[in-house]
Amino acid sequence: MSVSATISDRIYHALSERIVTGALPAGEKLRQDHIARDFNASHVPVREALLRLEAHGLAQSIPRRGMRVTALDPSEIREVIEMRVSLELLALQNAFAHLGSAELEAADAARLACDAATDMADWEQKNRAFHRVILSPCGMPRLLATIDDLHIASARHLFANWKHRWSQRVDTDHALIVQAMRRRDVTTACDILRRHLRRVR
Repeated sequence: MSVSATISDRIYHALSERIVTGALPAGEKLRQDHIARDFNASHVPVREALLRLEAHGLAQSIPRRGMRVTALDPSEIREVIEMRVSLELLALQNAFAHLGSAELEAADAARLACDAATDMADWEQKNRAFHRVILSPCGMPRLLATIDDLHIASARHLFANWKHRWSQRVDTDHALIVQAMRRRDVTTACDILRRHLRRVR
């Protein structure tokens, strides 16, 4: 990986987190020179990071107004959730053929880390990590990349609507999914995941 790519990744992840959590609000202008100065970077990795934000629907280049944070569309959440249901179930079904003790231990560790989160920002990252861990054994990178994009869209809605109502809790759905994975019970795992995802809506 080139140095430029590494810096670009760092800028992308930092900006995407700020957009998802609402620290960078809709309509905020993303100025290349300001970002380059903040990250002590040249304009090349900044441009690469902004293009990734645009590709993931977090920013939009507007003629004569520059690159700005996209507005959150409340009507899209239904579509996002239904896409997550279809694609995450597909990934989980295919993951079962590749589950070993290492994958099951990783899933349990990710579940416990999520339960231990003490604020919403930490919880959202750990929750996303849990879903990534249980789905990754499917070995389908294009599918996983699409799911990652949907998680970003879903997270923006969660922060916009639940930030002030979030409280630390044990996620029983996560525990039940891991238990079903240990039993190699794909039907139950998928049923719980479907119900779990639709609760967001």
